[in-house]
Amino acid sequence: MRRRIRRLGAGALVALLAACAQTPPQAPPAAEPEPIPEPVVEEAAPPVAARPENAPLKYLLGRKISPQPTRPLNVKSRCEHRDDRGTRTSLKLWVKEAEVKQFSARVSIPKRGTCQFELKDYAQQEKLPNVLLASRKEGDCQVRMWEQENRVTLAFTRCPAACEGDAFSYLWPIMVEAKSGRCF
Repeated sequence: MRRRIRRLGAGALVALLAACAQTPPQAPPAAEPEPIPEPVVEEAAPPVAARPENAPLKYLLGRKISPQPTRPLNVKSRCEHRDDRGTRTSLKLWVKEAEVKQFSARVSIPKRGTCQFELKDYAQQEKLPNVLLASRKEGDCQVRMWEQENRVTLAFTRCPAACEGDAFSYLWPIMVEAKSGRCF
């Protein structure tokens, strides 16, 4: 048993010394002469397919996607909705040929407060491409409405005065199905 340990120890010592040993420096190999370049003959390059500038565009190539047409917004909705977190939305909306005839929205967010929007507090600034209502009281508050595919979106910008407490920080846009008037 002791012989085995001595052999292993001796073998390890030889391996360690071999790893530390230096090899004598060698002369660099003689440089080979550079080959003479052949004349370049330009050939017609095969046609290259148009490459998209960024990655998302490659998924759109070959698809027939057209832009949303610019047309006057027409929607009528009287709906109430409650989501899985308990947020209650009540909406009365009537827009005819991009002219807002009726608008009343109330969004109650649990433990945060309620946001209230009424047409009498807003003046319509734009009709196309998106309907824009600007607050008569607070100059920065805006309500935008636009149609995308079969949905109409109502988004609120810089309107904390229309809400209680910190409710505006938790206010999401209201979505309405254009045909049925159902909100979600």
